Amino acid sequence: MLFLFALSIAQNALAQHPHGYNGWKGSCTASPKCRFAPAYTEAQILANPEPFICDLLYWEGHFTQPGIGFNGANAMTYDGTLLNTTTGLADAYESGQHNFSAASKESLHVMLLAHALAGDASATRVVSPDNPAGGQQLAFHTMEQKLASYLFFNQTFPGFGGFLPWFNNTLGQPLRPTSDWVNRVPALDNGELLWAVYAAVHVLQTSPDPAFRTLGSGWQSWLDYTKRHAAAIFYRGNGKVCAVTTLNQTLLPTDPKQNYTCEGIDVLNDPYEGELFAWWLYFFGGLDEVEKGAIWVAKRAQLVGVEYTNQNGSGLGPITVQKGFWFSAHEQWKVLEMPYYDVDIVRRVFTNAERVRTCNSASLGIPGMYASVNNVTDATGQIIGYISNAGVPSVANQTLQELDVVTPYSVFPTLLVEGGWGRRVGMVWWWNMVRARKMQNPYGSTESERLDGTAVSSFVSWDSKVTTVVALLGGVSGFVRVKMMEEGIYNEFINVTNREYSRVFTDLEGEDVALCLPIAAVPDAGLADYTDCS
Repeated sequence: MLFLFALSIAQNALAQHPHGYNGWKGSCTASPKCRFAPAYTEAQILANPEPFICDLLYWEGHFTQPGIGFNGANAMTYDGTLLNTTTGLADAYESGQHNFSAASKESLHVMLLAHALAGDASATRVVSPDNPAGGQQLAFHTMEQKLASYLFFNQTFPGFGGFLPWFNNTLGQPLRPTSDWVNRVPALDNGELLWAVYAAVHVLQTSPDPAFRTLGSGWQSWLDYTKRHAAAIFYRGNGKVCAVTTLNQTLLPTDPKQNYTCEGIDVLNDPYEGELFAWWLYFFGGLDEVEKGAIWVAKRAQLVGVEYTNQNGSGLGPITVQKGFWFSAHEQWKVLEMPYYDVDIVRRVFTNAERVRTCNSASLGIPGMYASVNNVTDATGQIIGYISNAGVPSVANQTLQELDVVTPYSVFPTLLVEGGWGRRVGMVWWWNMVRARKMQNPYGSTESERLDGTAVSSFVSWDSKVTTVVALLGGVSGFVRVKMMEEGIYNEFINVTNREYSRVFTDLEGEDVALCLPIAAVPDAGLADYTDCS
């Protein structure tokens, strides 16, 4: 099979460089060209992905700047920014910002800033691409601004108890809930944010700089405030966690007239990124042992094993994986934030997921991989819609999927596969998608593209870009691990996670299958590259 042939080339490249990517001692180019992907080859990336990653970080850093990725007046994220379909530049008159956001976007920003606060040179290259030496201090000032914004929002809308709804973030105006999130708040996005801040607090509080430690204390106070109100807002007993809670945003959480109610019948019981909030309740919600145990009992029906078997004549499989909702890469978000890979069975099951993700696309001749993402933009430059249902149907609960659009950020879980090989293979898949026409712009990678090469999404967003960046930085699980140990909750996390996964997964099939490389490219269907990144 062609994809097996491509795989053998990759394995040979790794054999020639046994020390892996960590052995690279080179330096990054100060200002690489915008359209850098076509200048690289697959063999170069497999042999040493680090120069390519240096270029990637520099250009993705042009998104994480005031006016593009966030509001410079308050340090709060935008959902993303539309691009001029010809130049690729953000132009408020012709395209404009998505000047709304959510706690999930905030979590990605905070994870990036946590690494920059720690002095990580790769992170400071993203935070301040043209002056990385100033990136750590810039991250500090951004976190100062952001904390002030969180506290002001909570003072204005105390009913949220410190948590964030989707919010409007218009320059020159105060933050406020978007019209569809007035008196409503989601648990999932806030779970992503809480553990990101938890990581940043660890970095700040362990800094030798007293100003950093003072800021860390401020953020810790915000975390502690959410702990006091988490159960009242989101927990209804017997393991029931509200997916969305309705409330009166003008009343204090302790006001007798405040009425926190689960919206509809939806509960947060998934084993994917929603689990982050379950852990926050478990450790910090003030629940007794019976209720803490009930959270996991209520979730067990959703944690299911399934065997992937390729149906395209390749003979691939069976490979045991955790059944996905759509098996979108987005569902793996939780491993960016908590030390799940310290649990052997989780690491093995999630590595199998990347075997399936890469080899499914390779065997089908798909030039990219799938994740929930914004669809392509139309002739007027507007996004057609959002595609949630994109993954691998044969190992998903939801099998009716839209599989004509791929996105570069689908590689982020592959990058986290241990041993350096995932980093190489993930970068090859990212390169394979962004080398297509219009898939690089003045702010880094472009949101998504059609498989036939006829259209892209002229848009840049946190989800489709900074997930990849944070994965390249290793996620923040390392920071979270140390803080959990200091607080005496790490061993319980390991034991409970091991218990729940070991109930479902015993003998895993497919662990001898290697990650697969792409064998097809997005065709040139006549699109012209953005003129400001050609």
